[in-house]
Amino acid sequence: MTQIPELHAGTPFDELDDYIALARLSGLLLSPDGSLLICARAVLDDKSAEYVSSLWEIDPEGRRPARRLTWGSTSESGAAFAFDGDVLFTATRAVPGESDPQPALWRLPAAGGEAQLLISRPGGVSSVSAAKAAPTFVAQTSVMASAISLDQDDQVRSARKDKKVTAMLHTGYPVRHWDHDLGPDHPHLVVAETDSKESVELRDITPTAGAALRETSTTISDDGLFVVTTWTVGDASAARRSTLVRIDTVTGDRTTLVDEADADVYNPVLSPDGTKLAFIRETLTTPESAPRMTLQLYDFGSGAVTGVADGWDRWPTSLAWLPDGSGLVVTADDGGRGPIFTIDLWGQPVRLTADDAAYTDVRVAPDGESIYALRASYEAPPHVVRVDLGSGEITALRGPDALPELPGTLTEITARAEDGSTVRSWLALPTGAAPHAPVPLLLWVHGGPLGSWNTWSWRWNPWLLVAKGYAVLLPDPALSTGYGQDFVQRGWGQWGKAPFTDLMAITDAAVAQPEIDPKRTGAMGGSFGGYMANWIAGHTNRFDAIVTHASLWALDQFGPTTDAAWYWQREMSPEMAVENSPHLYVADITTPMLVIHGDKDYRVPIGEGLRLWYELLAESGLPADDDGKTDHRFLYFPDENHWVLKPQHTKIWYEVVTAFLSEHVLGEDVALPEILG
Repeated sequence: MTQIPELHAGTPFDELDDYIALARLSGLLLSPDGSLLICARAVLDDKSAEYVSSLWEIDPEGRRPARRLTWGSTSESGAAFAFDGDVLFTATRAVPGESDPQPALWRLPAAGGEAQLLISRPGGVSSVSAAKAAPTFVAQTSVMASAISLDQDDQVRSARKDKKVTAMLHTGYPVRHWDHDLGPDHPHLVVAETDSKESVELRDITPTAGAALRETSTTISDDGLFVVTTWTVGDASAARRSTLVRIDTVTGDRTTLVDEADADVYNPVLSPDGTKLAFIRETLTTPESAPRMTLQLYDFGSGAVTGVADGWDRWPTSLAWLPDGSGLVVTADDGGRGPIFTIDLWGQPVRLTADDAAYTDVRVAPDGESIYALRASYEAPPHVVRVDLGSGEITALRGPDALPELPGTLTEITARAEDGSTVRSWLALPTGAAPHAPVPLLLWVHGGPLGSWNTWSWRWNPWLLVAKGYAVLLPDPALSTGYGQDFVQRGWGQWGKAPFTDLMAITDAAVAQPEIDPKRTGAMGGSFGGYMANWIAGHTNRFDAIVTHASLWALDQFGPTTDAAWYWQREMSPEMAVENSPHLYVADITTPMLVIHGDKDYRVPIGEGLRLWYELLAESGLPADDDGKTDHRFLYFPDENHWVLKPQHTKIWYEVVTAFLSEHVLGEDVALPEILG
């Protein structure tokens, strides 16, 4: 039986100010003895300009109310439990002698009292992991490439700051990532002990790391004597590939454990006795073959690598060990959900949770009887639950906030694709939608494309459109995860084929519902979903309006300019890029389009949005008239990235989208926000 928190009256989705003010939970952590849960809670600051997070205590038994632990004026996150019960966390607070504070490491005593500064570095501190049975912890800090010591790093940074130098000389690839420039510094792993209450001496155990530790995941042994981390190496054609290495925390000696020429390996997790290492293996893509993700096991005694749950046709997304080391607790996308599975090391997965939710931040209790996790679905944002490992019963714990009431209901529909495959979707309907008063439909295509509409999203939230009277369709077409390897493969390298026809088939199924008005429809999507919005615009005029966010437009242009060009080059050949490029069909676009792009988007560079905007006005089937007037619109964010993250920009995003859809789908004029100027 699933128990979820009681919903309270009042929906926050009718007013955007109420929506962006909702608190958000993330980063669940369980103490080694199982007596304490901690999570981060983010809320708006006093100016409603950004989110600020604090750490909160959650009672694992569900008896005591949640209690706030940290009270800083800036965000606190990245928590880890030290061996003595102290809580380590990162925060950007004013530090004596530093005019430009960076994220530093702080310690909150288990016995109570104020947080104490543990480590402050000019390059910042992040990604903290602590040993369970020793005072040792490992963290990440950035060090200038030319520095041979942490002290010299301080000197180089000071000189660059004083002389206002920002130039970077690159000797390799990549040079950008998501929304920030890479270099001239590189992440290093540093080790220290928490038992010294006066000062902490840092040891750089990766002085020659270079770019190997970007986007790393690290696990530390219980005795603190070694860490296992991902280690990125160069590959042909400026490509990158991740391996797994063991690093001695005393000597810094590094030993390669797993290095496969045809795969990335990541998410290492040490067994409770330290003799084995579980990790995820992802095969490198080719234009003909989609990636395949599997669970693997490394034995420290023999050095052998073996598969776990061979033949399982799902992709693991996270893993943890059972306390006795006999098996794993794993999450995976599965049919529009993200359930928890248990896996005996020599058996097959057994699904533990049977509800419609997705689970993250899975923490196994030391007694082996319970699991704690963040549970979310399209019916509820992330909240803390306890799952019984024997029965699968789910119990909601007492969090800081009640779950918000929704302005509609969620149902599920399926359709038959052209090749006979089943395509499924969530359909969110406004409260009161009925056959005698059908509502307009909005098709919303997810990004990735390797992903699924299976959990709550604060950024892409359908209920804000449902509150405006739309039914929102959230389909998982070809390339979506959670339906098996063949379902991904059927759309691989052929984005304009099966994904497109799947979307049209599920849209046909949706408009056939008696609550839907088939004469009032719109389509939208972001990233890959934006690509599909562009492709849809050039291949059908069935929709009244199309919204495309951070979208791929000219694939030959996109490939070499994205921040991870090597991944793209592996996936799609030049011939496939031409065959699937939406820009070649611009003359067939007769539907009004709202183009949205952020200038700091390095994954889908701004050139895609700029070229799309110009070609819509100059070459589409709905061009600007002789006076330059157009039905198309371009919403541009100079300081946003692939997503729109600032609260007030999020509000503007939804206001402009709603106004555009109202004009072209509903035939109603809605005033744009004055703050746009």
